[in-house]
Amino acid sequence: MIGVLINVIAIVIGSGLGILVKKGMPYRISEAMMKGLGFCTLYIGWSGSLKGSNTLGLIISMAIGTMIGEGFDLDAKLNGFAEKLEAKFHKGDGKVSMAEGFTAASLLFCVGAMTVVGSMQAGLSGDYEMLFTKSVLDFISSMVFASSLGIGVMLSAVFVFIFQGSIVVLAQIVAPFLTDAVVAEMTCIGSVLIFALGLNMVGITKFKVLNYLPALFLPIVLTPLIVGII
Repeated sequence: MIGVLINVIAIVIGSGLGILVKKGMPYRISEAMMKGLGFCTLYIGWSGSLKGSNTLGLIISMAIGTMIGEGFDLDAKLNGFAEKLEAKFHKGDGKVSMAEGFTAASLLFCVGAMTVVGSMQAGLSGDYEMLFTKSVLDFISSMVFASSLGIGVMLSAVFVFIFQGSIVVLAQIVAPFLTDAVVAEMTCIGSVLIFALGLNMVGITKFKVLNYLPALFLPIVLTPLIVGII
């Protein structure tokens, strides 16, 4: 778990520095940075979505995942919790909610082969090199994103700890299921969600991205089934 803890600490410190920068930043600059980060997020989502090769799996995963997410209304639950926290923090700018920052950062930090493979290596062989590399990247990213998205980015460290930590602890069990094909499809779906986040950040849409999140995990079950049928 050392690699995961280092990653979490990097996110907390990086986002803390970003929040300090945000406090002294004029709203005009902060708003412009938000749009710029939105464009970057669109690129990250678009490029990552091309790593998938199973269009049918993507469609089925999104359909089932959306039904699950909407059924539980995950977005509303997170926003309700975030609003209570924001009230305690006396948030005053009213422009970017804590939930938006949390959702965006959680996806950005947890989607991709580096997250899954690095956690698997840590759990199976005690090799933390990839997670250490990811920690450096996340430190820089969290600092930049927190300067616009605020404390929600720091809170995403909790999701990173749970997500990556679970893979490390359960590495022996989940290793047979997280094949290259499954990781590629999970990356593809996660990147589609990141693209949707980018659209929200630039102000084009207001997707409830968290309600689509269950789709991210469905390739673990669906990819072997679809490959077997095809």
